[in-house]
Amino acid sequence: MNFEPIGVIHSAFDEKFGIPRQPGLTPSLNATIEILPPFASPEAVRGLEQASHIWLIFLFSATAEQGWKPLVRPPRLGGNRRLGVFASRSPFRPNPIGLSPVQLTGIRQQGDSILLDVVGADLLDGTPILDIKPYLPYADSIPEAHFALAEKIETLELPIHWSEQAEQAVNEQSQLKNQPLATQIEELLRCDPRPAYQRDPEREYGVSLHQLNIRFRISETAIEVLRITVAARPL
Repeated sequence: MNFEPIGVIHSAFDEKFGIPRQPGLTPSLNATIEILPPFASPEAVRGLEQASHIWLIFLFSATAEQGWKPLVRPPRLGGNRRLGVFASRSPFRPNPIGLSPVQLTGIRQQGDSILLDVVGADLLDGTPILDIKPYLPYADSIPEAHFALAEKIETLELPIHWSEQAEQAVNEQSQLKNQPLATQIEELLRCDPRPAYQRDPEREYGVSLHQLNIRFRISETAIEVLRITVAARPL
């Protein structure tokens, strides 16, 4: 079986580290699905504007070459408990395919491409999109469904402290990029991007968002945004 991607996503996530582990946790972050020729036909998306949400079927392209593992250590369980790959959402799968529901906010045509504006995507910039399907509430939402290992969304409800440099930088970059960066950074850090096996309150971490390097620290009492700098572009 050979699959040809129908398009690619353009998102603010410049690297794997720091991407929320599930969709919908950063509602202030927008992304764009670019449907490419020969699939970029207005007829191919006719009627999709009636959908408030869509499913994205995508390829875990950044980890695909690493192969699959029958047992994985989900971060949700602290990274210490092994589960079967089919009981997890690990990217290290026999077929490295992911599935995410996102909110559809607009459909545009630009040159030879069709652009879908979406909210809530948890995909690395440049991820290949294999297919798009409308989200059907009557069929796709199952209120009585449960999974004992992950019953609810868990985010860090801690105060966020900004250093003077970080606060000045986020205000400047928000205007330059025309993005609500402070809100986006807070949503991202409340998802706790730290590796599950590292909980040193003195350790400094960094995530890349909108090509900005955001240095932070998390303790039991607060989230600290330490510095924000423009990431160096590769030569």
